[in-house]
Amino acid sequence: MKYGYARVSGTSQDLHEQISELKQAGIADDKIYSEKFTGTKADRPQWQKLSSKLQPGDEVFFTKVDRIGRSVKVAVDIVDDLLERGVKVYIIQLSGYVNKSNMMGKMLFNFLTVMAEFEHDMIVDRLARGKAYSKKHNPNFHEGRPRRCITDRYKSIYEFSLTHSIRETALATSVSESTVKRIRRQIRSNQK
Repeated sequence: MKYGYARVSGTSQDLHEQISELKQAGIADDKIYSEKFTGTKADRPQWQKLSSKLQPGDEVFFTKVDRIGRSVKVAVDIVDDLLERGVKVYIIQLSGYVNKSNMMGKMLFNFLTVMAEFEHDMIVDRLARGKAYSKKHNPNFHEGRPRRCITDRYKSIYEFSLTHSIRETALATSVSESTVKRIRRQIRSNQK
């Protein structure tokens, strides 16, 4: 059985390109597992779901090595586990299966995982430098999401929540319970 796995790290990133590549490689829609989750960890929900289904002789397709994992240890551990279980690993970017039974195949795979980790570390470093620069040069710099604007709708949700439970408020206003809690916290902190 052929399966595909697509992953991006950020919620603002798009999975469409990877999914399209997996489909072009002959993977059926219902055999593609995708998620928005960091690649520095192996315990990703969709990956765990796919991994638990895999049987000897199955094939897993990834678009690139860094989609397996962004750290050398994670990527190597995942691939070694799959190969030991008799599952074939295909990397579309390389147009071939991972073959760690010979020196060249092992070296190529290890080199690509090192490059994926290096690229990840470079991104993290650039973000840290950008934040440090902004903190130093922008007096209005605020890390994280900008504070939510309190609109009339949020004010009415807050008013409703004063006489109802958080759950009742969420159900009645079609927002999540965590959103109700955030609105309450923000309005209360603005009132102080």
